Amino acid sequence: MSELNVLLEAFKQTEYPLPGHGNRDVKVLQEAFANVADDLESDMYGNGKIIEDFQAKMAAYLGKEAAVFFPSGTMAQQIALRIWCDEKGVKKVAYHPLSHLEIHEEHALKELHQIEPVLLADKSRVIHLEDVVGMDEEIACLLLELPQREIGGQLPDYQTLEVISAFCREKGIKLHLDGARLFEIVPYYQKSAAEICALFDSVYISFYKGIGGIAGAILTGEKAFTEKSKVWKRRHGGDLISLYPYIISADYYFEQRISKMAQYLEEAKELAALYHQCHAVETNPAVPVSNMFHVHISVSKQALEPILLAVYEETGVGLTSYLREVSEKECYFEVSIGDRYGAVPKERVREAFKLLDEKIKAMKE
Repeated sequence: MSELNVLLEAFKQTEYPLPGHGNRDVKVLQEAFANVADDLESDMYGNGKIIEDFQAKMAAYLGKEAAVFFPSGTMAQQIALRIWCDEKGVKKVAYHPLSHLEIHEEHALKELHQIEPVLLADKSRVIHLEDVVGMDEEIACLLLELPQREIGGQLPDYQTLEVISAFCREKGIKLHLDGARLFEIVPYYQKSAAEICALFDSVYISFYKGIGGIAGAILTGEKAFTEKSKVWKRRHGGDLISLYPYIISADYYFEQRISKMAQYLEEAKELAALYHQCHAVETNPAVPVSNMFHVHISVSKQALEPILLAVYEETGVGLTSYLREVSEKECYFEVSIGDRYGAVPKERVREAFKLLDEKIKAMKE
């Protein structure tokens, strides 16, 4: 068994794993369906009351004219950018160098849609107004990811979003929101989801991240835009005969967790502060701005793994299921707070971090 699997298996066996909502097993679907009527009719190829009602509900919540449910956010975002490029007759879009489209989709925009990306900003920070104003290429659309997941969930300040939005509208550039984690940033900005979305021409949100559903996404904007997206959804094979398992779980967990986002943020801040008390540990951001952050430890991956295994065994508290190597002397992992953290006794958490600090210090001496 690989070292990664050893850590994963040890994490699974802990009594008190800290991140996430819980195991992504069949119980997630069973809970969502527990009170669903037996005679509820399914959707059929993108039509039907169940999908149409949920789309209308999400459009209203996000303050947009219309919304379309997609089986995946990858599909939804490629389609959004294709529509904006076709409308302007320009096959270029701009986004962060660590955007999901750039590093996780096998260059799908270029291969499927012949769209060229323009990469903005340094990899270590979010996009600033100067990056947008300083572009020397014509683009159809600018994509902003809020929060920027690959750099710990960093966010620009709200005023920056407002001035970027105003600039784009003045210059005829469409502004698209990669809002996979939109719900999770609402408490930090102290704005409603609709207020944030008003700055953007199109918005994508996910239902399996902070919400914790099975899968699925919403793409929203003006009705003319969403009608075009339906055509592209069919072209991409996204109109499955039925999507109701995803829709029911999305709606159920949306109702269960949307009111908890402020709690998750405060718990993320609390947990980050505990990491800061440990030797050779930093978080990015230093103070979380959503329910997620990255933990960087100035210890090699090989040296840290047995320390974590010992902490798990002695305290029953699980911190992470994996480590990613930064260099020979540093590794990191991501933390996303969900329902689990609040259920862990505080004394057990403090015990785990005290032991983690002691063991890192002993290893460093």
